[in-house]
Amino acid sequence: MTTRNSTAVITLRPRSVLALALASVVGLIGFGWPFVVDASSAMGEHSDDAPYLFIGVLLLVVAIVYAELADGGMDVKAVAMLGVLAAVGAALQTLNPGAGGFDPAFFLLILAGRVFGPGFGFALGVVVMLATALITGGVGPWMPFQMFGLAWVGLGAGCLPRASGWAERWLLMVYAGVCGFGYGALLNLWFWPVASFLPAGASFVPGGAILTNLSHYAVFYATTSLGWDAARAVLNVLLVLVAARPLLVSLRRAARRAALDAPVTLEAEVR
Repeated sequence: MTTRNSTAVITLRPRSVLALALASVVGLIGFGWPFVVDASSAMGEHSDDAPYLFIGVLLLVVAIVYAELADGGMDVKAVAMLGVLAAVGAALQTLNPGAGGFDPAFFLLILAGRVFGPGFGFALGVVVMLATALITGGVGPWMPFQMFGLAWVGLGAGCLPRASGWAERWLLMVYAGVCGFGYGALLNLWFWPVASFLPAGASFVPGGAILTNLSHYAVFYATTSLGWDAARAVLNVLLVLVAARPLLVSLRRAARRAALDAPVTLEAEVR
């Protein structure tokens, strides 16, 4: 049995779905183009295409928010909530010591995406990473890929199936654990196919067989990222276990008080 609390406050409208799909396609192209170029091509570094990807993801987030506003899915109160949560998420990310996979903003992003919906979660992930990069000075060719990765975490949280009570918290714990590993495995792809410093058994082979490259990536991941990602996964599972219930209640109470789930209607002025 489910309750009203298991549904997203801000549901997606058709134009929002289209904007999210376009944004995800752009992100997949950004991550994936080095894998499909000809073996004799000079693939170069992502520093060449990162600025364009950065501009693209910001424009797409604007398009998502605009589509939500135009279709009545969001209003100015929801945009204000987006700004507040982005500020909190960026503040949490500044606690990251840069080692050990410590990413506390994942916890907030997953719960916010769960409560407010996939479009809100996608936009929140992008804004959190942008604000964090500007605050910490972590701006570089990796940033747009981090923005997409975190945005997909928020998007996925908003797409989780309905559940309530302990079932919902277990669902979020499993999702937090999967994201801890999945985010790291995805983010490696921004540089792995173009890294020239890796040993032969862990590097990408342009034009090589799929199984060969998968085995090489498995070696690379196990020897470099697995420990960091495990720490991220464990941390966020524990945060969901300990604090998900009160924070979910708080976010849903704030949404109800702001009437974010109320349909937007326009009435003619009576003279």
